[in-house]
Amino acid sequence: MVFLLGCAALFAVGIVQLFRLRFEVGDVYPPYSSLRSDPLGTMALYEGLERLPGISARRDYAASNRLPEEPNTVYLHLAAGAYDWNWVPDDLFRELDAFLARGGRLVITFFPQTRESFDYFEYDEAETNVVKSVPPKNGKQKNKDEKSAPSKPGRKKHVATRRGVSLDDRWGFHVAFQKLEHVGDAYEPAQVRNRTDLPLPPALDWHSGNVLTNLDAAWRTIYARGTNAVVVERRFGRGTVVIATDSYLLSNEAMWKDRHADFLAWLVGSNRNVVFDEAHLGVLETSGVTVLMRKYRLHGLAAGLLLLAGLFIWKNSVSLVPPPEDEAQRDFLAGKDASAGFVNLLRRSIPRRELFAACFQEWRKSAARTGQYSAARLQQADAVFQAESSAGTLERDPIRAYRTIANILQTPNPKPDTRHSTLDARHSKLGPRHPTPDL
Repeated sequence: MVFLLGCAALFAVGIVQLFRLRFEVGDVYPPYSSLRSDPLGTMALYEGLERLPGISARRDYAASNRLPEEPNTVYLHLAAGAYDWNWVPDDLFRELDAFLARGGRLVITFFPQTRESFDYFEYDEAETNVVKSVPPKNGKQKNKDEKSAPSKPGRKKHVATRRGVSLDDRWGFHVAFQKLEHVGDAYEPAQVRNRTDLPLPPALDWHSGNVLTNLDAAWRTIYARGTNAVVVERRFGRGTVVIATDSYLLSNEAMWKDRHADFLAWLVGSNRNVVFDEAHLGVLETSGVTVLMRKYRLHGLAAGLLLLAGLFIWKNSVSLVPPPEDEAQRDFLAGKDASAGFVNLLRRSIPRRELFAACFQEWRKSAARTGQYSAARLQQADAVFQAESSAGTLERDPIRAYRTIANILQTPNPKPDTRHSTLDARHSKLGPRHPTPDL
């Protein structure tokens, strides 16, 4: 048994170690999540900002359309879809306005796209701000918003139903695609140039073919690929919005191979609170026992309960005290005699209220066969049984009736007078006996 418990413990430790390694790498999370430590994640940026003095970094797992209310906050919405921000619900648009009015900074970076994708939107060449609905070809294709996660910025893909607010119209921008150079089996990154006098790198390698066109005059182009912008900034009241068509420069791979700290510092700005949006990637915080245990650090309690359960199983399977020597030498199991088995059978088969009647009937059958008792005693026992059976439920006392019948049966029979019988026999031999005169 100890060997089996040891094997189970080793198996549990191996499973825990396997999950720990998987979650340390973070490849179970979506690309560009701050929980991933592999090249596709952004954990290096998150931990780097977290270690800077005076800067607070945290993750947003909430599924509700609520943006941070703290002042001096930059909200990083990374790896968004190219068409996620075409239309947003009315309540989300009001939340965005309130966040920008509080002086917040919203940074939206798109997922690096190397080839053109087709959505349920068709853009007119002459009027690219207008969205046209394209019906599915076979009529069986589902809308993308049926599988999308809860809203938040860009969290819901919207078909062209004219519900909500069109950010193309309100903010004045449009996402288009410009092909990347294809060399062999890979795509060559494009060169984008700094169009400002900001202290930023003069050129960057851009790993996405998405570009921004039809920009409103209020937008400021920071980097451009030819004549098309790829990084823009616009002020809305006290707040600002930054849109970049590539997220590669924020990844862990870029931190190692192509790090531009000045560009990252410009993205964050002078804000002291940095929030990484994880919910739009599908990493949501759900309420449950596991979440509460992790929140209140009850890992030790869970380990203690598991240990207690293991000790309970061990106690019931193996005796903690060595058995006595006489019992250790036995090679058989001590059973019970016939009377104990009969009593156990009676307890299981006959209800308590019918036990006295069943015992009396069985005794009556055996007494009739053996002829051990006289008819008078049998009649007395029958009378006691009938009186007990006819009594009410509260007046019955089977123990008293049993003792009464036992006393009747245990009373000895009167012995016959053998002296008179002997004299009668003698008189019969000698002749008729003459009466004795009274004195």
